[in-house]
This record gives sequence, C-alpha cells and structure tokens, in this order.
Amino acid sequence: MAEQSDKLVLSDDEWRKRLESEQYAVLRQHGTERPFSSTLNDEKRSGTYHCAGCGQKLFTADMKFDSGTGWPSFHSTLDGAFETKRDFKLLLPRTEYHCANCGGHHGHVFNDGPAPSGLRYCNNGVALVFLPEDDA
Repeated sequence: MAEQSDKLVLSDDEWRKRLESEQYAVLRQHGTERPFSSTLNDEKRSGTYHCAGCGQKLFTADMKFDSGTGWPSFHSTLDGAFETKRDFKLLLPRTEYHCANCGGHHGHVFNDGPAPSGLRYCNNGVALVFLPEDDA
C-alpha cells in the first residue's frame, strides 16, 4: 500500500483484491449499481457512512434523505470528503464526485435536493459502509 500526498494509492491488482466485484466496478470503474438494490436505502439509524474503498468518513446519518431515486441520497457531506469533476458520459454535463482520500467513484451531485443545501448527493450504496452510532 503506497501513500502519496496522504492519499491512498493502490495498484489495480491491489484494488481488485481489496474490493468485492461490484464495489470494484463502481469505485474503480465508475459503474452504477441497480436502483433500489442497496440495503442502505432503508437505513435510518444514527451513525456515519464511510468509503468502502478506504474507510474515510463521508456523511452522517442526519445528512441522509429519501430521494425516491433508488440510491442512498444526502443533502451535504463532511468537509473535505470528496473531490468533484464534470462528467459528460450521458451527453449532458453532470458533476461526479470521488472520495478525496482514495479517488473512489461514489456518484453524482444534483441541484434538486432539500434544504439546507438544495443538493442531492446520489451515492451508490455499494460504495459505502455504514457504521451505526454505537460502532462509529
């Protein structure tokens, strides 16, 4: 495991060994899981959501809301959790976000979320690990 600028950097083979196949497809190949397939859609306990690739804290449970889209959605993130870039894969520009620590792809952010931010971070559930408050 190589560290560069305090960020987790692994070879492709190391990522494949570290992650389950669906996690690898999303986090490392910018895939998208099927909507309504994540058990985290219905998660309502207090706790924190972490990157499945590196364990970095990304969201708290009070940032989560039910968007009805089929993916865990959040109105804000923890400071410094993500980096963003423009994505034109569906022709229209979208804002894609990645874990600031390991570069893992998590999803896209949209301007149709609730207060206080008006944003919707639409996250692949497989890219997350939820730790209930007792364990967080």
